Amino acid sequence: MSSPSPSSAPVAGGAAAPCTSRVSVAEAVREAVAQGLVGAGEPAAGFVDVQGVRDTVDDLHRAFAHVPRVLHTFAAKACSLVPVLRLLAETGMGCEVASPGELRVALDAGFPCDRIVLDSPAKTRQEIAEALALGVSLNADNLDELRRVDALRPPHSTSVLGLRVNPQVGGGAIGAMSTATAGSKFGVALRDPGARRQVVEAFAARPWLTRLHAHVGSQGCPLELIAAGLAAAHHLAEEINARVGRRQVTSLDLGGGLPVNFADDTVSPTYPEYVAALEAAEPALLDGRYAVVTEFGRSLLAKNGFIAARVEYVKEAGGRRIALTHAGAHLATRTVFMPESWPLRVSAFAPDGRPKQAPPVRQDVAGPCCFAGDVVAHDRELPELSEDDVVVLHDTGAYYFSTPWSYNSFPRPAVYGYAAHRDGVGFAVVRSAQSVQEISRESGLDQADALLATGTAPSPT
Repeated sequence: MSSPSPSSAPVAGGAAAPCTSRVSVAEAVREAVAQGLVGAGEPAAGFVDVQGVRDTVDDLHRAFAHVPRVLHTFAAKACSLVPVLRLLAETGMGCEVASPGELRVALDAGFPCDRIVLDSPAKTRQEIAEALALGVSLNADNLDELRRVDALRPPHSTSVLGLRVNPQVGGGAIGAMSTATAGSKFGVALRDPGARRQVVEAFAARPWLTRLHAHVGSQGCPLELIAAGLAAAHHLAEEINARVGRRQVTSLDLGGGLPVNFADDTVSPTYPEYVAALEAAEPALLDGRYAVVTEFGRSLLAKNGFIAARVEYVKEAGGRRIALTHAGAHLATRTVFMPESWPLRVSAFAPDGRPKQAPPVRQDVAGPCCFAGDVVAHDRELPELSEDDVVVLHDTGAYYFSTPWSYNSFPRPAVYGYAAHRDGVGFAVVRSAQSVQEISRESGLDQADALLATGTAPSPT
């Protein structure tokens, strides 16, 4: 499959600057269908609202405007597409990465090394050495990792080095998204016997260790829980500095984790509400004594993107109406496997890309994956869907089309950015649709005969 070429001017960079007005989802869908970006040849695509991203970043900066020293980073895992990351870099964001691949795309997107933070619970020695050589900031996950840093740190490293701690303040409504539970795999568990003392002594033994990192969770975690965990990190920083007799800990990495409202278009909670919760839990947290790092991801991108997919068939089964589309578990993995925790709003559009006006009926919206549970919306009241209609999955700008699952070897869909222009809606290719030839190459085509003579070929180097 090859992506159609958008006919409008580019939406970011280049000679044709976009307007600052927002394009509605309905306008974007109508124009995308008209241009063939979604339809018979391209049954599914992802879309990024460029002005929406800019506006959300502006909201974040305004909420923290009174904080003297703050670095806002974007969690690359939420949308690891280089053009999106480059857009964020252009807005003044830094980047939080958690793997060698994310570090590579952050560098390729143009983030300066001193605005990149590496977090991961399982960094190899090679990853640590590379980060230290580049001057990328690094948060060690545990005390054993600190000992690796001891051995690998260059004498004049410019990396800001920190330690992640788990304040063990509890979990939110989604266990898998809660990282400050008693048994979390992340960080040094502060309430375990002897752990707090070990952390304080680790800082005392390492004058170059100047940052504390904590992250309580994301979706399903209330602001009060998040704030309690970050206040605990602040109290620990004060304890460390008192123990060593100087301000050794100079910055706090507050992680990310702002939940997103998937029920409607309302942004809730907001960044000002997040800031207010932090200051209520610990008034000194944002007063400037410590530099602050944030690592927001989902809250910056989720509501600034959507998936559009063609309805291929509609059938009746057991008294249920089922629309089979091209957006299933390969694009909405969390929603399919945990629908109660990750519900998505679905809208119906006619084949011409205009909102569908048919009478509403209760129906399932299913995907193309070859297992029975591949359903993105169960028993949902929508205008009666028909073949060639288009469905839109809202609030999917983070974690959905940017990191698809390769189940059934479905190709990765094209992704487009869109924004308003004087001549209408402009689109730019963020990622081209994957071809079946590319799938085959990724599946070992160049080594097709490798197993026919097992044991006779030389070992890989």
